[in-house]
Amino acid sequence: MPIRFRIFSRAAALRLLVLLAALVVLAAGGIRFMTRMPGESFRGPLPPLTAEQRQLAAQLERDVRHLSETIGERHVDRPDSLDAAADFIQDRLTELGYQPHEQTYRLGDVTCRNLVVEIAGSDEAESIVLIGAHYDTVPGSPGADDNASAVAVLLAMAERLQRSAPARTLRLAWFTNEEPPHFQTPDMGSYVYAQACRERGDRIVAMVALDGLGYYSDEPGSQSYPPPFDRLYPDRGDFIAFVTRLRDRRLLRRCIGAFRARAAFPSEGGALPAFLPGISWSDHWAFWQFNYPALLVTNTLPFRNPHYHSFTDTPDRLDYDRMALLIDGLLAMVRELTGADD
Repeated sequence: MPIRFRIFSRAAALRLLVLLAALVVLAAGGIRFMTRMPGESFRGPLPPLTAEQRQLAAQLERDVRHLSETIGERHVDRPDSLDAAADFIQDRLTELGYQPHEQTYRLGDVTCRNLVVEIAGSDEAESIVLIGAHYDTVPGSPGADDNASAVAVLLAMAERLQRSAPARTLRLAWFTNEEPPHFQTPDMGSYVYAQACRERGDRIVAMVALDGLGYYSDEPGSQSYPPPFDRLYPDRGDFIAFVTRLRDRRLLRRCIGAFRARAAFPSEGGALPAFLPGISWSDHWAFWQFNYPALLVTNTLPFRNPHYHSFTDTPDRLDYDRMALLIDGLLAMVRELTGADD
């Protein structure tokens, strides 16, 4: 059977080239839509800490060391340690003058606890902004970066937000059982809490999960990403990332914009397809299941920290000065979302 070659006319070839060029432009526009953020990421040497920030850095280190060294692994196979972590958070909040609400549920023979404090809003009290962090660890890890770092940061934020006057109601939450084997199942503390919020009809207008805030590196090549985003973002792990699904892009832009306006700290953001690795890997996923807008603030954990989910995730590897600098921007983000006075 003879082979027949189809010969394109010059006009057909031109149309094909135009089509291919249009697809390239559309793809580039889509990536730009997902990754373009308001404001500018901070560049250059980080500013020296103020006296107050030095005290804050010391407090952050004490809290991280207590959780990851004194208590250690925190999960349902070590229920006494999981309880000790919850007691530590609850005691600190009580000392600050809060009245923590405890939501409990059972996993087998273990009673699991979420801890929540609330600052009531004024003009828009029915609208709720929720900032959360999980305090459990994966088995086999002391969990300094994942996630004692965010627990400590959220406690520091609670102290500084205590006398704020938000227009919208602010809730701060410490969740249990984010890690495997409960990860992305109804056993997650954040899932249990989000489900209860939906059943009550709570109007959560923004949820921000804090997960992995302590590990940074200035070394070239210290940061990785799922392709093709490795070509778009910095290769040094010296920044904090704001991440969400495409649907919540507007919320993410609002958060990172407020952060950049206040913080002298590098930041990157992306509203990306939820199926990409890492985009849904924390407590914000649970709130997506109940149609609440939510995002993740993180150092990207496994894409940067070689000690992720390891026995070497220890407090000596974290940068407490950077954690202290980070808090100014996170507080600005919360005040933007809640309409609180600065």
